Amino acid sequence: MKRVLFVIVFGLTGTAVLLGLVKWQLDRLAWKQAILHEIDSKIAAQPVEIPQQPTVTKDLYLPVKAVGQLQPATLRVLVSQKKIGAGYRLISAFETEGRRVLLDRGFIKIETPLPPFVEQEMSVLGNLHWPDEIDSYTPEPDRDKNIWFARDIEAMANELGTLPILIVASQVSPSQKAVSPLPIDSSSIPNDHLQYAITWFSLAAVWIIMSAVFLRRTRTRKKA
Repeated sequence: MKRVLFVIVFGLTGTAVLLGLVKWQLDRLAWKQAILHEIDSKIAAQPVEIPQQPTVTKDLYLPVKAVGQLQPATLRVLVSQKKIGAGYRLISAFETEGRRVLLDRGFIKIETPLPPFVEQEMSVLGNLHWPDEIDSYTPEPDRDKNIWFARDIEAMANELGTLPILIVASQVSPSQKAVSPLPIDSSSIPNDHLQYAITWFSLAAVWIIMSAVFLRRTRTRKKA
């Protein structure tokens, strides 16, 4: 009897723990969806002028508009796009209203040469961003080949002589030949909580089945 009781308690305890993890992941899913909705709403808001002193805490994803002059120097950041392959983000200095900021102009294929510099006024719509792409494994830029491996705002600002402010363009007028804007959206923000919840629920189902089988065998041996 004690052995049967132990199996029942053990099975119910394990099931309760696993179902608790399911609930926790579903709560996290609702929390993450609320955050993503807030981010999407902020990204899609009406653009404003670039604040005088933007900060990552207050102005991350802030939609902005700017008119100014693109500067000749351009940095290439190695990236990969689904269904397209490898290529580069183009980061240039952009002078607007007496300030020089960084402009993420968009994507070109890896075999495409840098577009020729055209000295004309440009109108830009985009979002302020402080991408978190640098870690201890990020290689140093290959300055001889003009290849960067992440958007390092401080380093790029020093390289191009700008403020550490990055606009990720969603629209540039006049449009840039061969350059496709890569506007900010929430699709790159991980949200795997539903998959985790399904995994824990599956484990709970397996746990229940195994506990039932073990209980049945225990009772069969007891009768024998």
